Amino acid sequence: MRNLLMIVAFALLGHFGQAQQIVQSASQVNFEIDGIGWSTVEGSIKGMKGSVSWTGNLVNNSFNVCINPASVFTDNEERDEHLKNEDFFNVSKFSEICFVSSSIIKDGTSYKANGNLTILGVSKKVSFPFAVTRNNGTTVLTGKLEINRFDYSLAAESYTSTIMVDDMVSVEIICALKN
Repeated sequence: MRNLLMIVAFALLGHFGQAQQIVQSASQVNFEIDGIGWSTVEGSIKGMKGSVSWTGNLVNNSFNVCINPASVFTDNEERDEHLKNEDFFNVSKFSEICFVSSSIIKDGTSYKANGNLTILGVSKKVSFPFAVTRNNGTTVLTGKLEINRFDYSLAAESYTSTIMVDDMVSVEIICALKN
């Protein structure tokens, strides 16, 4: 009987501790940054991959996800190519932007993720709220945060002034998981 209970316990732990599959077609990071005083550049980055463990037990929840900055899309092909070069994302040297959680806590009706965001090889601690919705066999995690591009040396040499490109970037993360 004791052996049977141990087998059931390990089976349940294995089931609840496994990462959910990211639905890449429905997952992306949207961004918005002001420039030249009157214009705002909006775009998205896709290619989200990694592991997300989202269970009912907050202690077992974790994120270790990356996006591919070479997939940047702003609806302007020339600008997209410029964002991929050394001035911005330097995709030939840095093929991923990653977030790894250190903790996830319940914050009222939503949640809060704490962890390290790595852009251009620079890691900084970030914290952001996110909501969880479920729809037709998919769980969608949606969070928002603001980052200072200078914290990650993003276009720090080519756009040192915030006249052309603002220092603050609004980021929305949408991570869809197959249930």
